[in-house]
Parts: sequence; C-alpha cells; structure tokens
Amino acid sequence: MASLLAITACSSSAADTGKSESTTGGGKVALVVAQGGLGDQSYNDLANTGFKRVLKQTGLQGNTIESDDVVGQGEQLLRRAGQSGINLVVDLEYSHNEIIGKVAKDFPQSDWVIFNAEAKGDNVASVLFQEQEGSYLAGALAAMQTTNTADPNINKEKVIGVIGGTSGVGIDKFIVGYIQGARDVDPSVKVLTAYSNDFADPAKGQQLAQTMFEQGADIVYSVAGGTGAGVIQAAQEAKHYAIGVDDDQDGVAPGFVLTSVLKRTDLAVESVVGDYAKGDFPGGKTITFGLKENAVGLTDFTHTKKEIPQATLDKLDALKKGIVDGEIKVWNVVSQGYPDFYAGK
Repeated sequence: MASLLAITACSSSAADTGKSESTTGGGKVALVVAQGGLGDQSYNDLANTGFKRVLKQTGLQGNTIESDDVVGQGEQLLRRAGQSGINLVVDLEYSHNEIIGKVAKDFPQSDWVIFNAEAKGDNVASVLFQEQEGSYLAGALAAMQTTNTADPNINKEKVIGVIGGTSGVGIDKFIVGYIQGARDVDPSVKVLTAYSNDFADPAKGQQLAQTMFEQGADIVYSVAGGTGAGVIQAAQEAKHYAIGVDDDQDGVAPGFVLTSVLKRTDLAVESVVGDYAKGDFPGGKTITFGLKENAVGLTDFTHTKKEIPQATLDKLDALKKGIVDGEIKVWNVVSQGYPDFYAGK
C-alpha cells in the first residue's frame, strides 16, 4: 500500500496564514486524484489548481492523495484518509461512488465529496457536471467546421471523431452530447467513436487518432485525460484538429486544437471546499454545474478563430442560449440511458 499511496502537502496550515482553524469547518482537507494522475494537463491538474487556490483563501491544511491503482485501491485509500483524521475528503474518482458512502458511514466525523457521481450519506456531497452541454457545442462546431474546406486543416470528407477514456456513463455523457450536437447541425456528418481504456497513455491516444484521420476525420475530440496529449500530437502531425477537454488545451499545439471543452473542476472544488470552510457543507445534496453556471463550455478560439466563419460562431452563441434557456434539451445518459442514435464504439 505504501508504494501505491502518495500523500503530499500542498498548502500551508491555518496557523501559517494567521487564520484560526476554529473559524472553519475543520483544518485538514484531502484531494483524492483520479485516474490519469497529476500532470494530465486536464481534469486532475485543473481540480488541483482550484484546490490550492481555496486552501490559500481559507487557511485550511491540504493534501493530495495519489495511487498507482486508484480504482482497485479505492476503499483502502478512503479508509486511510478517514483513519488519518482528515476532516474533508474531496474525491475526484467517479468509480468510488459505490464505496464512498459506506466509508463515510464508518467515519461520520469526516465529510466527503464525490465528483462525477452520486452517493448517499448525510456527510456526503455529490458534484455533477453537465458535460454533455459543452460537448454538444463542440459537436456542433465540429460538424460545421468539417464542411469548411477553405480551412487548410479540413479535408473534403464530412467525418469527425471522438475518443473516450473508458466506456461508461461518466465518459459517454460527453460522447453522446458531442454526437447529438453534430447530428442537430448536420445529420449527414459521420462521427467515429473509440475508447483508449486508459487515461494516461498518450501513445494509445495518438494511435487511435491517427486511425481516425486515416478514415477521413479531420477533427477528433478526446475525452481521455492525459491520453489526449497523443490525440493533439496526432492532429498536429496530420495537420488536422483535435478538441481538448476539461482544461484550456488550445495552446498545447496552437492552430491544431480547434477548441477545448472546459469542465471547470477548479471552480467546483473551490466552491465546495469554500462552503465547507464557512460551515455550510452541502451534506446529502447533489450540486450541479453546467453552462448556466459557466462551469462548462468552449474556449475563446485564441489560435483558431480566424479559421472559423462568423456564421458558425453566431450559430454556437444561439445554441448556447437555447441550452441555457431550456429550449434545447441535451441528452444525459446518466439520467436517461442511451439514445437510439448512439451505436457505441
């Protein structure tokens, strides 16, 4: 277990910042890092940025918890956190949803948060994102841009792609939203799908993306954490486009990342830890972050805007407004199951 678990301090204590721990919800906070680990330039890194930021704001003492097998060692990791006297555990690994409630019941003196899943317990808060909403916009953009042959990165084929880290509702809500956005804009656009079955394998991402480009795709969306670095590399080499995920990855390969689908895990971590520090922990509740909260969406096309027609940008604005206003319903596989238009990989 010792070889699999790393607990690293990432903030000064309340005493170091001159703040009293008695004014907070408790002094010790831990962030459990999900599959792919820190350094993924995506989901985990962005969440850790928000974690560090809120620790400085509140004076809480914080640690990150990483494991080489965060899925298999999940219960041991969480129990060790409880036994260590951690007051608040924020778990980024969605696969822990079935065990965190059980562990939380055994450690009622601690509060627990699960991301991207729901779990029961008076001392458990669940955080969900409407990732399908941001992915819908990405699919709509890709479907429109794949017909823009004036763009040197676009071929004549109306084919786009998406690569997921694993098959399951947590990732498939991105993929289905992407497909729906593309279908709503242009039903004739073909969407290729594949899974890397790994969130930290850039070589696999590169291989899968290369295959899609060879099959006629010119835009490939990666929903696979650190594996997406290979998708971006493949796009740059093929002179096509990748679409990044979670964090703003547009600058990783300027001009070859069409946009990134933002998932502001930093804001969510900052919000829930901040509420806890104020003594307002949302135990037993599910908190949702979507387009309306500016927690998901697309980047500002810093490196690609000149290649995107104004009509496309105007259409994206209209689609975003339609989603926020409730006029456009984006399919959510978590609550609705799988739609007929999703054929899988």
